[in-house]
Amino acid sequence: MNKNAIIEGVAVPLPIANLDTDQIMPKQFLRGIDKAGLAQGLFYDMRFDEQGKPRRDFALNKPEYAQATIILGGKNFGCGSSREHAVWGLQQAGIRAVVASSFAEIFYSNAMNNGLMLASVSEADMQRLFEAASSSASPLQLRIDVENLQVISSTGSAAFTLSDRHRSMFLHGLDMLGASLLHKPEIEAFAKRWYDTYPWLKNVAAVARNRLDRSSNT
Repeated sequence: MNKNAIIEGVAVPLPIANLDTDQIMPKQFLRGIDKAGLAQGLFYDMRFDEQGKPRRDFALNKPEYAQATIILGGKNFGCGSSREHAVWGLQQAGIRAVVASSFAEIFYSNAMNNGLMLASVSEADMQRLFEAASSSASPLQLRIDVENLQVISSTGSAAFTLSDRHRSMFLHGLDMLGASLLHKPEIEAFAKRWYDTYPWLKNVAAVARNRLDRSSNT
């Protein structure tokens, strides 16, 4: 995962409440055995009509948002099924962050663990950002300061919160494993205390494997 202390770029407004993962990444794009080509499926039924032609009124089809890297989303963004493909599709399309007043819990975990920043701001701040995006003569530029937990625009700043774990992952470019290894001494100390208290558990797997091997050879 790359370091992401600062995330900045054009913000595209999608003020749609309860935008679910099936809308973000429709089911027909989940058939592959890898992550390839998911950008094509992103918001497919919203971006294209029944003939496969782009819908001109959809924000991401507008030329001014062709280089957007941040989405301004409605509340409960990413609800629905746990569909990690939705996160991968957003990233493949160049989206690095989503700012909204709230996110679905599973989507939030999937996104943060894959390096897609989700910044949850107050509803008042979100409304202000939507108004700034709609009234601006040019696309709204946002700067997300991960270290200081601020979403900054020409109209001011909005605070958001992150767990210490997620903040560290973005600041230092760590994935879940890397974040866990930061606590290796504590993990090893816990393991020692555990096995000192329950010594018979230390070799349970090896004992079970030996028993299986012996039984298969008889």
